[in-house]
Amino acid sequence: MLFIKTLALSFLVIGVCYSQEQILPNIELKVGTGQLDTSIRLLILLTVLSLAPSILIMTTSFVRIVIVLSLIRQALGVPTVPPNQVIVSLALFLTFFIMKPVFESINQNALQPLLKREITDQVFFERTSDILKEFMAKHTRKESIKVFLDVSGMSKEEKEKIRSPKDIPLSVLIPAFMVSEISVAFQIVFLLYLPFLIIDLVVASILIAMGILMIPPQIISLPFKLMLFVLANGWELVILSLVRSYQ
Repeated sequence: MLFIKTLALSFLVIGVCYSQEQILPNIELKVGTGQLDTSIRLLILLTVLSLAPSILIMTTSFVRIVIVLSLIRQALGVPTVPPNQVIVSLALFLTFFIMKPVFESINQNALQPLLKREITDQVFFERTSDILKEFMAKHTRKESIKVFLDVSGMSKEEKEKIRSPKDIPLSVLIPAFMVSEISVAFQIVFLLYLPFLIIDLVVASILIAMGILMIPPQIISLPFKLMLFVLANGWELVILSLVRSYQ
């Protein structure tokens, strides 16, 4: 778990600061400048970084990717191979690859102006949240947003004021996005399960016809499923499909 949190924290920091010459911006401690104290900014930064794993899971493509990759192992019949650390690491790399345009937009429109003291901290958080809202709303089903708007207790007048993703509260958009991501991931896995299910049924039928009832069909079908997956470049096709689903 510590390994996963460390990776998630590292990737979020690298993603936001991707297009900079330095990975992390220089922090100069100044006292008595009349502006927001640097120690308070540093405290806010550390707080955000401590929540980085949760932010990475809630507002990026990580949920869909890790669910699909995890359930593919179940479809193949090898629930522990690849190991969880490999699955999570691959999901983090793919998340960083997919979210690269979003991180670059945050860096150019929010982080760089903040470091140059062109905008305030409040404007920085507003711009960052607006960019994330635009990404999440683009990949969230309208039905999910409508359901969470209905249960949020918002009045009819407040709902009518929502004209763009920026007007949707994060308390509504984030759970709607996560539910939508889980639903899409399960749909993808269902389609991936079908060819492996057919192989299991064919092998089970052949064993029954031959009168071989003591050998579990999974033992016989496993090599055929692995061979089919390898010959079809299964991992590449799955990863390519996941990346394209966000483009």
